[in-house]
Amino acid sequence: MGRVLGLDVGDRRIGLALSDSGGILASPLTIIEHTTENGDIEAILKIVRERETERIVVGLPRLMNGDIGPQAQKVQTFVEAMRSHTQIPIEYRDERLTTVEAQRLHQESGSKRKKGDVVRYDAMAAAVILQDYLEEQAAMKSRVDLDNE
Repeated sequence: MGRVLGLDVGDRRIGLALSDSGGILASPLTIIEHTTENGDIEAILKIVRERETERIVVGLPRLMNGDIGPQAQKVQTFVEAMRSHTQIPIEYRDERLTTVEAQRLHQESGSKRKKGDVVRYDAMAAAVILQDYLEEQAAMKSRVDLDNE
């Protein structure tokens, strides 16, 4: 599958996570503090080039009823701008409750809460989004492999 970059796009920060080269495990990578749309896109695509990423997965913050709300519209606008700067495939993943899951994982890891933890949650949320995607892809591949036997 190759490396996949996961993004959790917020108003102030973008959390990034990266898969291993086999596309099995997602790990929090870093955060990008929002500057400008073009500046943010440039920073992301620099990481894409440096890490030889083959795909980008972006969390789409749907409303709890599944609808597209104002925040999801902002993410879609950002992704459309990013698509005009790269040929790398970009996909969306439902990200409802990923920040809650990231906070739970952080607490379970035994880490004490520090002032900068919000930043870690952004990258952890991106890792949760990406890990869900990787597991779904692996399950789909397994089903195809079974069907071909």
